[in-house]
Amino acid sequence: MRGNKTVFVCSECGAEYSKWNGKCSACGAWNTLEETQPVTVGTGKAAPTGNFTYSRISEISYDDETRYDTGISELDRVLGGGLVKGSLVLIGGDPGIGKSTLLLQICGFMGKDHTILYVSGEESERQIKLRAERLGVTCENLFLASNNNCESIIRAVCENKPEIVIIDSIQTITSSAINSTAGSIVQVRECTGAFMRMAKSEEIPVFIVSHVNKDGGIAGPKIMEHIVDTVLYFEGEKQLAYRILRAIKNRFGSTNEIGVFRMDDSGLSQVENPSEMMLSGRLKNVSGSVVACAMEGTRPILAEVQALVTKSSFSAPRRVATGFDYNRLYMILAVLEKRCGYFFGGLDVYVNVVGGLKLDEPAADLAVAAALWSSLCDKPIAEDTLVFGEVGLGGEVRSVSRVRERVKEAERLGFTKCIIPAHSKSELKSETGGIEVLPAETIVKAFKELGAGGRG
Repeated sequence: MRGNKTVFVCSECGAEYSKWNGKCSACGAWNTLEETQPVTVGTGKAAPTGNFTYSRISEISYDDETRYDTGISELDRVLGGGLVKGSLVLIGGDPGIGKSTLLLQICGFMGKDHTILYVSGEESERQIKLRAERLGVTCENLFLASNNNCESIIRAVCENKPEIVIIDSIQTITSSAINSTAGSIVQVRECTGAFMRMAKSEEIPVFIVSHVNKDGGIAGPKIMEHIVDTVLYFEGEKQLAYRILRAIKNRFGSTNEIGVFRMDDSGLSQVENPSEMMLSGRLKNVSGSVVACAMEGTRPILAEVQALVTKSSFSAPRRVATGFDYNRLYMILAVLEKRCGYFFGGLDVYVNVVGGLKLDEPAADLAVAAALWSSLCDKPIAEDTLVFGEVGLGGEVRSVSRVRERVKEAERLGFTKCIIPAHSKSELKSETGGIEVLPAETIVKAFKELGAGGRG
């Protein structure tokens, strides 16, 4: 009976315990211990005793470093210029968000010049072909397999030498050397490590699809994200057409780069100008609407911030934020009340970033404050005005990075007025072109530039 005894493994660090605890003593995380079967000892063979080799850094050449063009420029941007040979790429996201669709569309382009092995542990080969035909993916170099055994997959890859491998998904793959169910922490960790060793030894780029947990994070132990070279995450609501592919980790390029896609009947299509997409359908002469500029990696993206301030029917007014940090909204409301004299105590406040974009940088503070002021006073903000800047607790507007890129993007899209932090004015020099730049030292000054009266 002792052979069936379970252990509890921390999903964050992989530490094992004989009984459940609320807190992992190894990493300090709470409620991360999950019950699983213990790892069984294999054949007992000794570890290989090969020679340990090393090289001087100046003697290592990378002239033959290969980056594959995926055929999707938005994905190439997120990957840092293309798919690196021998890299292990993890793609996560909610069910139905477009992970498998994106990978099949990659096969449609790369399969023209490269052999691709697509392994699915969830679908049969016929099901994959039906989906590929719907997406218009037909190529002779694409090979399909329905298998969930880790050792069998690695053996087939080593024997047939495909140039690209896709595993969909890692939670369905099991290793016969481990006495545990598919999707368990131990199975996911060991199978990911095995595919990593295969990718490095065979110099084959490998895509791994991963499910997400109930909190929206990538399912499995945190060490899985440390093992892989690149972590890509699909964001967006399934009810909305737009999807955002974000690089959370990238050893071969910049993090926080994003790719923007639109989901339609024929699959995912690229959105090469996301600013125009985010602003499409915007109403004019409506209070509570203002345009902000967020930096996603090296790309400036303009997005509409909407606010609605209305009388509350509850004893405790509601505060709702979609696409913006909830706690930061509370801070901005407190600054508007204390420093500007605008009171929201008996009012419901709703803030929304249109298009499913998440504004997680402080540069969006001033735009949110302006949208709240506009809705409260019922004063529309001119549709050709861009607002950005960080709001401090003293009511000051603090400087942000990449001011020149933000202003140039606004000018390119036809904006004629831009309110920026006063301390950032020096970064522009005289490169403002046909756009009027109005520096603001405080929120009150910014509101006056937007057309506020004597209040505050």
